[in-house]
Amino acid sequence: MPVITEVEDLKRIYKRRVPKMFYDYAESGSWTEQTFRENSSDFDKLYFKQRVAVDMDGRSTKTQMIGRDVSMPVALAPVGLTGMQCADGEIKAARAAEKFGVPFTLSTMSICSIEDVAENTNAPFWFQVYTLKDDDFMQRLFDRAKAAGCDTAVITVDLQMLGQRHKDLKNGLSAPPKLTVKSVANMMTKVQWGLGMLGTKRRFFGNIVGHAKGVKDPSSLATWTAEAFDPSLDWDRIRQFRKMWDGKLIIKGIMEPVDALEACNVGADAIIVSNHGGRQLDGALSSIRALPAILDAVGDKIEVHIDSGIRSGQDVLKAIAMGAKGTYLGRAFVYGLGAMGEQGVTKVLEMTHKELEVSMAFCGHTDINTVNRDILYVPKGFSGDWE
Repeated sequence: MPVITEVEDLKRIYKRRVPKMFYDYAESGSWTEQTFRENSSDFDKLYFKQRVAVDMDGRSTKTQMIGRDVSMPVALAPVGLTGMQCADGEIKAARAAEKFGVPFTLSTMSICSIEDVAENTNAPFWFQVYTLKDDDFMQRLFDRAKAAGCDTAVITVDLQMLGQRHKDLKNGLSAPPKLTVKSVANMMTKVQWGLGMLGTKRRFFGNIVGHAKGVKDPSSLATWTAEAFDPSLDWDRIRQFRKMWDGKLIIKGIMEPVDALEACNVGADAIIVSNHGGRQLDGALSSIRALPAILDAVGDKIEVHIDSGIRSGQDVLKAIAMGAKGTYLGRAFVYGLGAMGEQGVTKVLEMTHKELEVSMAFCGHTDINTVNRDILYVPKGFSGDWE
């Protein structure tokens, strides 16, 4: 067993064990990948203020995200195709999150279905939905989530159409994937991954196949995918979705203050400042740069979370210090999952927690709920001084 001390260790194992098609799916952004890169590198521009001679006993990272007790201000983000990174991947990630005391968010485009995850976990998980045209299918998605015990829905509002991801096109990554001689040959070299996939019945989009109109098998999925997403989405349409769901609601994909205020008006409980991990509009600001202006705009009207670019507990601490109430790990937990399954996700959460707790203490705090911007050096113009 290699010594795992950081997420990058797991990423290297993940790259060796998972087919290139699925590794590239996770480790890529749209167009030039500028936003994908800056989501992470902009965290490096924030520096901590180290304090000394401070009592570091009794450290606690416990807090709440939209009223839910969490062991640290972290949730696992919705990631499509997670069950192709590792057999039964959504179930394994959800179990790790449950045991660690953080929320797991299931994607509509997951391989394991809502019911699969519910049958294999005990804690309520969150369910992410896209803004689709079919009202009947949308309502049934919400109803299935409620029946499975989900108490929170996450509506993704930045994917009416796909941003172009060059690697996915070159690899034939679509829904369903288009297998080529090259991709099949690569899969055959990933023995451990292949044995896992052979041992599970869950290999297709469990929330869609057999549930969406006209999608009875994987072969009919491509047509549905091409037609399902609603490019005419507006805030009135989001209000309609709000009426379909009577639980807690998070709106994901907010990058501008004006949209944050609109989210307040439709009755959301929280928003996620997110550029979809740099996978949609390339050239957009990183999420951490966009965060301050959004916080200034909404004040205490709504709870503000953030994703995109968070790879460590130090990134979590910086986001919380900047004013976010919650953060999301996406690629980081996928690295762990692809490398070591459920154990790998647990390892990512353990490392994130340790980095968060120790860094917080070095900054003079023993309670995550007292952390504020005073622990940071923030460069002038970091959040924008635009014409």
